[in-house]
Amino acid sequence: MRLFFVTCWTVSLPTHIIITVHPMRKTIIGLVSLLLISASGFSYAQTTKEQRKERQELAKASKKELNEKASKAARKEAKRLSKEGWRTAPGSLPLEKQLDKSYMMQYQYDSDGFPQFIMAEAMSTGGNYDAAKMQALELAKQNLAGQIQTEVTALIENTVANEQLDQGDAASITRSVMASKNLISQSIGRVVPVVETYRAVNGNNREVLIRIAYSQDMAKAAAKRAIKKELEERGDSLHGKLDELLGW
Repeated sequence: MRLFFVTCWTVSLPTHIIITVHPMRKTIIGLVSLLLISASGFSYAQTTKEQRKERQELAKASKKELNEKASKAARKEAKRLSKEGWRTAPGSLPLEKQLDKSYMMQYQYDSDGFPQFIMAEAMSTGGNYDAAKMQALELAKQNLAGQIQTEVTALIENTVANEQLDQGDAASITRSVMASKNLISQSIGRVVPVVETYRAVNGNNREVLIRIAYSQDMAKAAAKRAIKKELEERGDSLHGKLDELLGW
């Protein structure tokens, strides 16, 4: 029989020695952070890729629309205007394409059968093109504000006829509508000039014609802001019930 002897040593570490151990948790946090950064980078790349694809499709559609022939009505109207001396600025769409777009927007309707856009136009004459254009644009916005004003007044009258609004409240709101044309014009945001053309008159002067389109929904929002502001300034409590009264 063989005997094995095992010798054991007991080592005492000095109390002033500190052993530092790196927790596993730090490693896990590091890995999670790395995965999140990678996922974020992938998401950003995916979003950028989708945006690039959308821009390419939009550019393709725009190019296709540009190459398509304008409608017969637009070509006929453009020919008439050209004979009267109207032309487009360099870099702008041909007049027949602008008119075609204007016609198409006029024939767009919402689910209730109402036009999606309000159209307005104005002309102005100035010593230079830019000045005349700015003035024509402002006049077109005033025209637009007038149409919005008329539509809101008709809505109030219809609401009264259906007995959804009493005569006193209707009179108060109508008064605010009548007084808020300038406020409506100021509340109108970015408009879309669908037709922009000019001609020379009286020597070096320029006469500019601008036709703009504005969303019906945005028109309602502009009218609501203007009317509420006018009611508030008069101290009328109806401004808090405007949405309910007019069904906005």
